[in-house]
Amino acid sequence: MSAAEAVPASAILAENANDRLKRSFDSWFWGSMIVATVVHFGAFTFAPEMTVDDVSFTSEELETIVMPPEIEIPPPPRAISRPATPVIAAADVSEDITIALTTFDDNPIEDLPPPPEEIVTDIAAAPTFTPYTVAPALQNLTEVQRVLMREYPSVLRDSGIGGRVTVWFFIDEEGRVQQTRLDESSGYDALDQAAINVAEVYRFSPALNRENRVQVWVSLPITFQVR
Repeated sequence: MSAAEAVPASAILAENANDRLKRSFDSWFWGSMIVATVVHFGAFTFAPEMTVDDVSFTSEELETIVMPPEIEIPPPPRAISRPATPVIAAADVSEDITIALTTFDDNPIEDLPPPPEEIVTDIAAAPTFTPYTVAPALQNLTEVQRVLMREYPSVLRDSGIGGRVTVWFFIDEEGRVQQTRLDESSGYDALDQAAINVAEVYRFSPALNRENRVQVWVSLPITFQVR
């Protein structure tokens, strides 16, 4: 068997197909170019014509108006003057000028106005602001909780109804509650009255304004809640 006879038939077929593809490349290329040229030419030829709107405008001729001589045109405003440069004025001041001494002989006590009257305000009359630096602190929390459970209306407690009542406390210099007033209601008269009854049991440490004990009004919440 010769070398030519040893080449497989498939290799001969593949080589022939490759040669045919190379030979037909030029025809495919130029054919594609011709088709693309025809398509573009047709697109430009048969496409709708595009026009541009006229956006120009015209203006009337400007006319110069001459003012009649009887109309007086006011002059332009004057320019704002700049601050003047300070000038030290020459003045003769005697060095012997002194201020007279203020003595009681020239201003007797009898001629002086009386001091202002001190206005005394009754703090206990109504809730009002009282300055203090140390707020009063509750001292008998256990007793308050016991009375709170005792005064809780049984009808509301069994129904699971609670509320929050805000009460004014007037506390004296010893920390005792002297007055109680309803500040904000819970919406239930029975709870409001129970809160007032509990408020009378509160005991506080005295409020201080710096080192001095003072009377104060404070507003504190009392909450009734079923656990």
